[in-house]
Amino acid sequence: MNPASWPLWRAQVLAVLRLEIKKNFLSKRGIWIYALAGAPVVLMWTHALMNMRHGRVCDLGRDSLIFATMFQFFYLRLAIFFGCVGMFLKLFRGEMLEKSLHYYLLVPVRREVLLIGKYLAGVITTCIIFCSGTALTLVALLIHVPRGAAEQYLYAGGGLGHVFTYVGTAALACIGYGSVFLLLGFLFRNPVVPVVLVLLWESVNPFLPQLLKYISVFYYVHSLVPISVPAQGDFAFLAILGKPISPYIAISGLLLVACASLWLGARQVRKLEINYGTE
Repeated sequence: MNPASWPLWRAQVLAVLRLEIKKNFLSKRGIWIYALAGAPVVLMWTHALMNMRHGRVCDLGRDSLIFATMFQFFYLRLAIFFGCVGMFLKLFRGEMLEKSLHYYLLVPVRREVLLIGKYLAGVITTCIIFCSGTALTLVALLIHVPRGAAEQYLYAGGGLGHVFTYVGTAALACIGYGSVFLLLGFLFRNPVVPVVLVLLWESVNPFLPQLLKYISVFYYVHSLVPISVPAQGDFAFLAILGKPISPYIAISGLLLVACASLWLGARQVRKLEINYGTE
């Protein structure tokens, strides 16, 4: 790639980014992604408002554990997973089915540039949706406890760091899952079966040998969460088997997965041919 062309490619990526972000946020197909991100928000705010109405004071420690369980086993395993399925599979495969992708391919822009622009738009969209959902759920967690307890948790108990970690983990999950599903959209004409296989693989990952655990986005993001579900007590049946890896390795592994998927996607997009009659 010629470095002299980088300013042009950067401008083209930004142009694609603006178009795609507008489409992503205004698309009717994105409504169910908002629903996935908003379900924990509605649940936690309903819980908070009911307690405030009746003057009940909740156990912040137990509520934090409930949120950690919900984040790990609903947000990471289901909400972000299927949200990225709906967002990233349609970036190319969806437009081919709608017979609109050729408008992009008629423009004098490198296909790799188009790929990067679309991927970044998907990442920004999903990060905004799911990171906002995570933050709003945490606000509901703190709003119905005494102010002193909330301040103690945030500033003396490391809670503020937990908030940033949860939001950052949600963003990294969008980056990792997004790159995988973008690639699946290239490799398979009907990606439903591969998506189901990925879901099954992510689900059985806790029970796999340690070496095989590394072939999983969930394993990396789970290693980043600040509160793990305990192996004993009410949530023991949800415990993750195996020792989490260090955050540095987890973040590096996720970024490596994203880069590898985009590199393979760039190879596929160069060979992309539009034949709507076969789609």
